[in-house]
Amino acid sequence: MIQLYTVKEVAEILKVNQTKVHELRKAGLLKFIKCGQYKVREQELERFLTEYEGMDVTNPYEIRRL
Repeated sequence: MIQLYTVKEVAEILKVNQTKVHELRKAGLLKFIKCGQYKVREQELERFLTEYEGMDVTNPYEIRRL
């Protein structure tokens, strides 16, 4: 079964606010689908966490190593 997360749920998982999640989405770092509201697959969230582990994505347009 495919697990989908809303922006609010992703924000809770990442311990950030919803604005930060939208910044990651707009920068293309985290890919969402819009069906009523934005949703992301669990696998995509896992890919994001793996790919950007050890990185500072505070500014998603200027990613830096920690």
